[in-house]
Amino acid sequence: MPKSIWMSLLLLGCLAATLSPLPARAADDQPDLIFRRSTTFKLLTPNDKLATYGLDDPEVDGVACYFTAPERGGVKGLIGVAEQVSDISLSCRQVGPIRFKDKFAQGDDMFRKRRSLIFKKMQIVRGCDTKRNVLVYMVYSDRLIEGSPKNSTAAVPIMPWGANDQIQKCADFVEK
Repeated sequence: MPKSIWMSLLLLGCLAATLSPLPARAADDQPDLIFRRSTTFKLLTPNDKLATYGLDDPEVDGVACYFTAPERGGVKGLIGVAEQVSDISLSCRQVGPIRFKDKFAQGDDMFRKRRSLIFKKMQIVRGCDTKRNVLVYMVYSDRLIEGSPKNSTAAVPIMPWGANDQIQKCADFVEK
């Protein structure tokens, strides 16, 4: 086969991998952009930015997480092929009465998002500190070949929300 056909097939495969959805959350259930702030000025292409997003835990009512992630500008950022940096911060809070929708496994994915064309993705995972009745969230990025040690952790103690709120125990909802 000629080299140009191989290159076309490789490009088509990369495009298909990029467009395939990740199963952790539905495509229409994306995080809400809270704001962006430019960090590097670029004259003719988009600036590098920090973007802060918010999302609700899809399996636990009453918990919202916020994460800030760098977004590369420049020509590669403009056309959507820049590999994004792994520095992501995370903060999660109780925003209402906490109600578990179903059982979950320790380290279950709460959210996933691609950070490069093929090789890197960001993940937020959830766990339960059964001894202290605290939900624990961790964000990290991984690559197909080698992972990234960059990560951030947030803890949400399960507290009453109002006078008549019955506190649920996260240990009752962790799959054994």
